[in-house]
Amino acid sequence: MDSSALDSLPQGRKHPKGLYLLFFTELWERYSYYGMRAILVLYLTTAYVSGGLGVEPAQALSIYGIYTGSVYFTPILGGWLTDRYIGLRKAITIGGITMACGDFTIFLTHSQSGLYIGLALLVLGNGFFKPNISTLVGELYPRHDKRKDAAFTIFYMGINLGAFFAPLIAGYLAEDLFLRPLNDGTMHYGFKWAFLASSLGMITGQLIFSLLSRRYLGKIGLKPNKQLAEESNEYHDAPLSVKEKQRTRAILILACFVVFFWAGFEQAGSSFTLYTKNFIDREIFGYTIPVAWFQSVNPLFIIILAPILSGVWLRLSQSKSGDLNMTTKMGFGMILLGLGFMILIPAVLQTGSDEQNIVSRANIMFIIFTYLFHTLGELFLSPVGLSLVSKVAPVKIASLLMGVWMAAIGVASLLAGQLASLTATLGYLEIFATIGSVAIILGLILLAISTKLVTMMREENTVR
Repeated sequence: MDSSALDSLPQGRKHPKGLYLLFFTELWERYSYYGMRAILVLYLTTAYVSGGLGVEPAQALSIYGIYTGSVYFTPILGGWLTDRYIGLRKAITIGGITMACGDFTIFLTHSQSGLYIGLALLVLGNGFFKPNISTLVGELYPRHDKRKDAAFTIFYMGINLGAFFAPLIAGYLAEDLFLRPLNDGTMHYGFKWAFLASSLGMITGQLIFSLLSRRYLGKIGLKPNKQLAEESNEYHDAPLSVKEKQRTRAILILACFVVFFWAGFEQAGSSFTLYTKNFIDREIFGYTIPVAWFQSVNPLFIIILAPILSGVWLRLSQSKSGDLNMTTKMGFGMILLGLGFMILIPAVLQTGSDEQNIVSRANIMFIIFTYLFHTLGELFLSPVGLSLVSKVAPVKIASLLMGVWMAAIGVASLLAGQLASLTATLGYLEIFATIGSVAIILGLILLAISTKLVTMMREENTVR
């Protein structure tokens, strides 16, 4: 980090205003992503005359999987280019504009080729935007500032605020506000207007970022990390030092745990969705809750719980005993994920796994409490992991390692799909019990090696 840029930052208990600028910038990017994710398969499978593309379901799911997986791999390339040549703020702007163009391309073109071009732009733009805005949050604070974990928890709430509203707004625009009958009685959906709304959201976020970044970010993020490292004598053409290699290895070890966490967590969009649809009693006061609405439960819990946990981390950091170290938090996150799966075991024992011969439906609170535990696990692991990478990564490859961290989620998304497909042959009980048990065991292992990992990540100051 540019030390001169830090001089003007507040060092007290309050967070710098730049955090909230990045919060809102990320909110709009997540609105674009989750809005697309909510309606992409519907757009693909709806008949062409009805506003969709008329693609076969199998092909649509394949396109969806490639898109959602790809957005987590391009940050490696984007992070590398940013570290060496671009700088964080310029990369975020490039990414934001590219994604806005992607959504706008799909809005303008009602064709598969237009969709592919638009998705390619979204994936490419995400590679420049996603890892670098997370890295920029870390750059707001001195390397070992005790407020970092709390800051990333607040930032994470912005992610989920966008994730909460995006499916609701995109669905409303596509399936309600712009839904209209054609002359032959066919219903025409307004998918294109949902894509336009996502594009406008990205433009809004970028305008706010560009207009206010100089005021609230100062000089932070203007220069590439390589240049900053050279100016501070931290960069050399020689390979990473022994200590830098240790810190990098520690990040990669934790990334392996993160892969399994997200492979379990991402069951929300696959096996949990199907189980909720077929086996959960969704009727409340005579109204049947749409299955898609359950995708907003997790971000709603994030919005409620993130400020609470942020306050807890900040208070612990100011206590005599200090905050829990990062790897300990992540270990507890794994265990909470596993406990969430265990909550569903009694429900599956009640309902069975055969949707053709359902004995009874499970109470809705089973799936609600599962999402609650998974949300707590996510808050213990995900924002803390982002904070960890920003603290520990060697400065000359900081954005690259943030990209690798994101890529771990991409690997997890692919693994999640394979695990979910096994429910058709093995059943929900076996899959949920296995994932839950392994998550708890891995959490305990992570707790056991926590001290070793902290030692690997330690510099002159103690990494907590």
